[in-house]
Amino acid sequence: MLERAPVREFRSWYCDSRRWDAYAPRPGDVVIATPPKVGTTWTQQIVNLLIFQSADPRPVSMMSPWIDNRFKGPVGPVLATIEAQTHRRFLKSHLPLDGLPIYDEVRYIHVARGGRDACMSYLNHISGYTALAWAGLDAAGMEEPQIGRPLPRPPKTAREFFHHWMSRGEDSELSLMSQSFFDIERSYWAGRGRSNLLLVHYNDLKADLRGEMGRIADFLDIEVAVDLWPELVDAATFETMKRDGPALLPGMEFGFEGGTETFLNKGTNDRWQAVLTDDDNSLYLQRLEEELSPGLRAWLENGRRIAGDPRNSVD
Repeated sequence: MLERAPVREFRSWYCDSRRWDAYAPRPGDVVIATPPKVGTTWTQQIVNLLIFQSADPRPVSMMSPWIDNRFKGPVGPVLATIEAQTHRRFLKSHLPLDGLPIYDEVRYIHVARGGRDACMSYLNHISGYTALAWAGLDAAGMEEPQIGRPLPRPPKTAREFFHHWMSRGEDSELSLMSQSFFDIERSYWAGRGRSNLLLVHYNDLKADLRGEMGRIADFLDIEVAVDLWPELVDAATFETMKRDGPALLPGMEFGFEGGTETFLNKGTNDRWQAVLTDDDNSLYLQRLEEELSPGLRAWLENGRRIAGDPRNSVD
């Protein structure tokens, strides 16, 4: 049952929230909703492993469609693929919570990561686009009346890209960089009290993968046999996902130079520490203070294990 229709409409080179209008939910559907480069594919793989109770590599990118993705073609075939699925469905989104329809019978998992880490990962991501990927994004922008232009090419050096990511201009917002990053985080933080929304943090996944997978399994009402856990956890490690990349993410070579080797890059945090100056870091921290509440700042930068359970935060 629809609890709340989308409150806002979002259109960018990457996403179009209107593509969710024809989505027909099923009880038990899972929506994994994140900003870019915060552990989206990682969480899709975790949910995949929990649903199928098997560590065998499966094409998670095909099994977990990104509905609001506008640059790979019309939404009709995507919805048809989802409708034909007979397993418990798990879907992907890069929209804020207020851009999604909220259904009682659907579970929503939001994944977050510190902004500077997301920025450095996004630099590797966007720098690896193939000519075909750029063409698809440019076409999406040209076809959208609110945009009407190709996607601007960002700087390629780390510090320049950080300042591009941090800019408050139109290009930054529409390309889902810092303004949309903070907007997305505010929207899920505001909804953190919902019983069908789970907030997961990249830092916590790195620190305690088994424990976080258990949290997700509990949230999804999935029981896992004790002797199966080591196999599932191993299949969710970065090293195993990198090894199984071509099977998990088939066709990635069309979007990224180097295919899965580029897309699944390092899986590490703190690369910004060797790149950003004290002034850069001050700029970022000032932006956090201006735009995010103290509770959200603490959780976004540190995760649940340090900042505490988001549900218990009063701000």
